[in-house]
Amino acid sequence: MGTQLPPSITPRQMNLLRIVLALAWADGNLAKEEADVMVTRLSQVFATNPEYQTAIKQELQGYLVQDIPLDELVPKLTTEAEKEFVLRLGYEVISASARTPDEDLINQDEQATYQQLVALLNLPAGTVQRIEQAAQTALGQNQAKGSNVVDLLTYQLREHLSV
Repeated sequence: MGTQLPPSITPRQMNLLRIVLALAWADGNLAKEEADVMVTRLSQVFATNPEYQTAIKQELQGYLVQDIPLDELVPKLTTEAEKEFVLRLGYEVISASARTPDEDLINQDEQATYQQLVALLNLPAGTVQRIEQAAQTALGQNQAKGSNVVDLLTYQLREHLSV
């Protein structure tokens, strides 16, 4: 009897993934290498068995091209913890996307998308500031270790989804 694959990722995981992808696409560019790494790491977050990871990785590839507006995704967040988590992920995604040393760390398109996210989340200003500071600290520590934003996002997702 063959092994039956588990169901696809949960609706909650899918919504988090789509929000992160919306922010990753904010500047209109998601390099194939970045996408491949993101899909591989996320499949490792969503499944522990290599066979399941392969199936989920193939499924996630299809989601990379979907462009769903944030105003459709954010209202599906049900808790303050999810909202804070998405804000932190969003900040980390846009803060780590400069492709050249001369490029602004956060370009205008990314800033506009991030500000839209902040408005949709409707979190208190103090909470937003606290989360941004925590994200800056985490990004700085990650860069000092030679890690990239995908490593950090993978860790953050794994921690959040295990709660």
